[in-house]
Amino acid sequence: MYYIVFGLLYLLSLLPMRALYMFSDLFYFLVYYVTGYRKKVVMHNLLVAFPEKTETERVAIAKQFYKNFIDSFIEAIKLVSAKDDFLKKRFTITNAGALNELHQSGKSCQVHLGHTFNWEWGQLVLQTCTLYKLMVVYMPISNAVFEKLFYKIRTRNGSIFLPATSMKSSMAHYKNSQYLLALVADQSPGNLHGAYWLNFFGKPTAFVSGPEKGARLNNLPVIFAYIEKPRRGYYHAVIDIACEDAGKLPEGELTVKYVRYLEEVIKRNPSMWLWSHRRWKHQWKEEYTKNWIDEKQHPAIV
Repeated sequence: MYYIVFGLLYLLSLLPMRALYMFSDLFYFLVYYVTGYRKKVVMHNLLVAFPEKTETERVAIAKQFYKNFIDSFIEAIKLVSAKDDFLKKRFTITNAGALNELHQSGKSCQVHLGHTFNWEWGQLVLQTCTLYKLMVVYMPISNAVFEKLFYKIRTRNGSIFLPATSMKSSMAHYKNSQYLLALVADQSPGNLHGAYWLNFFGKPTAFVSGPEKGARLNNLPVIFAYIEKPRRGYYHAVIDIACEDAGKLPEGELTVKYVRYLEEVIKRNPSMWLWSHRRWKHQWKEEYTKNWIDEKQHPAIV
């Protein structure tokens, strides 16, 4: 089955982007207007984040989000046959040289980013322009055929993908190497009592504490990154140094900085963030008070 799927996707990936985007437009129509995939979740999230916007404005953001969302899947198919030269023309990175300067220090490094499109293209390009060995924490695909296919695509430039389900044991093999660990740090945590809590777009929200705790424990430099989309099929990533030694920061400060950074990134390009995940599904409870890290007082329970 794997080779059948690979062969079909390979043939499809040979089509020019103009033709592939015709498929994307068709799927957008079906997903948004026919099936309404997670539309209620998307519109609820947009209302939480942008209560000041009109319903018409939020619908416009939602529609563009779905277009970007479907494009990202079509662009992933292109990776089955696309060469690095193709990607480098369509995905550029600002300040990548800062990574090589950090590499000269002999330290490993962490990069924290959010679910902004198109991270699949981005990690492949990043590995070609840094001296670091790129390691990416990811959630394996439940379908074995597509997991094998995407794992092959994602690791083709030498990146190491670590399953989030066994990250600690997977990391142990590389603990003495110099690496750049990429963490999508805006996902919803499974353990709410071990999470950090702070306001995200004005609403109490749980964030995973692992990225900060790992950086502080190992005294690592941390960079933040985001992705822009100047036009369809072209992306631009920006790298910013958040700190050169996370161990020198008070607990919680790095996560607060990241969340404020993420808010600004989303506000500038709201349709580029993954609004279909239930980011505010967990409700604040007084029992989480010890994990509140925001500079503002946590809300009282009524």
